[in-house]
Amino acid sequence: MTQTPVAPSQGHSTAAPDPVHDLLPGTSGAGVPHGGAPRRPHRSRLQAYVALTKPRIIELLLVTTLPSMILAAGGLPTWQTALATMLGGTLAAGSANALNCYLDRDIDAVMRRTGRRPLARHEVSPTGALIFGLALGVASVCGIGLATNWLAAGLTAAAIAFYVIVYTALLKRRTPQNIVWGGTAGCMPVLIGWSAVTGSLAWEPVALFAVVFFWTPPHTWALAMRYRDDYARAGVPMLPVVASPRQVTAQIAAFSWATVAASLALWPLGAGWVYGALAAGAGVVLVVAAHRLHRQTVRDATAKPMAFFHLSNSYLAFVFVAVAVDTFLH
Repeated sequence: MTQTPVAPSQGHSTAAPDPVHDLLPGTSGAGVPHGGAPRRPHRSRLQAYVALTKPRIIELLLVTTLPSMILAAGGLPTWQTALATMLGGTLAAGSANALNCYLDRDIDAVMRRTGRRPLARHEVSPTGALIFGLALGVASVCGIGLATNWLAAGLTAAAIAFYVIVYTALLKRRTPQNIVWGGTAGCMPVLIGWSAVTGSLAWEPVALFAVVFFWTPPHTWALAMRYRDDYARAGVPMLPVVASPRQVTAQIAAFSWATVAASLALWPLGAGWVYGALAAGAGVVLVVAAHRLHRQTVRDATAKPMAFFHLSNSYLAFVFVAVAVDTFLH
């Protein structure tokens, strides 16, 4: 689909922010000691480092990991494997998110949505964030490898690298297709969970991978519609910045259909009728919501992208819970 450039709202510049003000290692700002981080009590500093990992995002990643492990095991996996994989996955996601904050610290500082992140508020130094992110990554890969197997560990390392290098460093600021391909990193937990249990891969986790892959763009574009001016100010070409609302919501509807189709592909691969019924019902709700959002933009009515954003969160969680429930009943 041809994307029609849309001018940013008046008063907002699309120029990239000035990195000089970003407190790179060795620089200082008002009230900030040399080195980029203010002196803060231990508890506040600890909370700032935790915030770098974006805990709320990690929760959704774990929701997709455990059901994949349950499906692979045909029931509950051993508690040792489950604990090691979930803990390792938490550290891996935290690593990717912390390194994302390190690389995006300049644009986070000029976006209202991200202006309270630790690096934007100078609560953590860039060097500290970088070391913290790398340490979490090494710990997650080694921990999963030693506790489960090295296929799962390799997939964990690939997920971190893809999110940080491919999405954050290469795609995010260059193309409106950034989240389409960059979102692949968020699909990896299903493969990691499956391989941690079985030591191999199969078509079932590939189908679940496809569900998350097609789900990610419409979910993210709905959020980007709400914060369009933020992305435009930071010079990030998210789809709602470079395309009209009608074009964006048409894409949201198309990807929603693809998400539902991918979810139903698990049915002939061995899932039971409970999963099929639940996934189909949830799919109807998702597609109806996507088309409702599109109709709002076509009629020039006030669109409510955040309603779709929150519903899509619930949709993904519901489908993966359905995977676990069906496995126990199948």
